[in-house]
Amino acid sequence: MHRFVQAFAVHLLTASGAALALMAMLAAGRGDWPMMFLWLLFALVVDGIDGPLARRVRIEVHAPQWDGVLLDLIIDYLTYVIIPAYAMVEAALIGPGWSLAAGLMICCTGVIYFADKRMKTRDNSFSGFPGCWNMVILVLFAVDIGSWGAMLLMIAIALMQFFPLKFVHPVRTRRWRPANLGAMAVWAGCAVWAAWTSFEAPAAVSALLVASSLYLMGAGIAQQIVPAGRPFRLRREG
Repeated sequence: MHRFVQAFAVHLLTASGAALALMAMLAAGRGDWPMMFLWLLFALVVDGIDGPLARRVRIEVHAPQWDGVLLDLIIDYLTYVIIPAYAMVEAALIGPGWSLAAGLMICCTGVIYFADKRMKTRDNSFSGFPGCWNMVILVLFAVDIGSWGAMLLMIAIALMQFFPLKFVHPVRTRRWRPANLGAMAVWAGCAVWAAWTSFEAPAAVSALLVASSLYLMGAGIAQQIVPAGRPFRLRREG
């Protein structure tokens, strides 16, 4: 019974992401974009810690009647894709028409990616951009790169979801893990600062936000170019 309680508690922790998604959506409905992103950042933290806890308590053994992977994917689609896309459209981040087109693109390509059973590589990284549109849209709120620049960036990232490009999982990818975790910590700190200041953070914070984003986007691809020990071969797992 003790093991079951532990495992079920982890399921509840994962499920709390749905409550955080609702809070984010309520903030978005008020047009309170800073608070919306803060709720999404809380959800990102939950998503980062529930996996290691699930493996620690062997959740698939002690509470197998609930599918933790499916639960995680449902919540991730809400917090990573739907709510950020909604915010971009409602805020007309790149103009009304283009924002709607980009939002539709994000939702359609994102749901296809999340349904792909081959998204993980052998080293627990991601094959293709892992649909983290919450991070992309937050950076676009914080850093103005112009409407055309933002649209072209989103098209490029949407396409990256379907190419065999490696993207690190900051927690699960073993190679360069200290640097990956460090970059994620810098990104999260800068993201909180940017949202807390209603996206009026100092230029240095914006620069660190962009730099850490570029690292997280490029680290896995760099690992493909410079393999460790032997040539890296992507293997999508079913």
